[in-house]
Amino acid sequence: MSEEKKLIRACRKGTPKAQRILYERYAPFLLGVIRRYISSYEDAEDVMSEAIFKVITRIDTYDFNGSFEGWVRRIGVNEALMFIRKVRNAFRVDSLDEHPFPMVDESVDIDGPLSPSHLIELLDQLPEGYRTIFNLYVMDGYKHREIGEMLNISIHTSKSQLIMAKKKLKALLEADSTFQKNNNPSTNNNRNYVQ
Repeated sequence: MSEEKKLIRACRKGTPKAQRILYERYAPFLLGVIRRYISSYEDAEDVMSEAIFKVITRIDTYDFNGSFEGWVRRIGVNEALMFIRKVRNAFRVDSLDEHPFPMVDESVDIDGPLSPSHLIELLDQLPEGYRTIFNLYVMDGYKHREIGEMLNISIHTSKSQLIMAKKKLKALLEADSTFQKNNNPSTNNNRNYVQ
């Protein structure tokens, strides 16, 4: 039996030591996931606490199908979305009518090496709707249909918000002199790309 399965089974029995180990192992991961959605670090910590509590108290619902980390991530994402809805009273997406440029296709790329902290800084500069949909689609792998159901928006709105998020991120990256210096191919052979 794997170490992870032993830990999960011990948590199901309510073993405090196992619960502490689970917390220490997954709290930083959850905070990273949630922080991408929520710009306030303090709020993200509060949401992470709620998420880790749900992981521990609902661990008996994990059926060992799929990765445990993926199950934990879904709880974190759901908690972040619940927080956004509660604080904002409703999920708000930016109207495309407010933007002076025409619709573009979904192929807008954001190329370049991004550290997790740099990505968080950039995501914090996005409007909430852009940030949420970018995270759900690009970072967490949800499809537009799923995003539409989760946020009670149309598939078209989800796609449009993703396009606008990518355009905004690309503009932010182009304006970032630190990124431009670090994105020089002659000085950077090990790239991680966000697309």
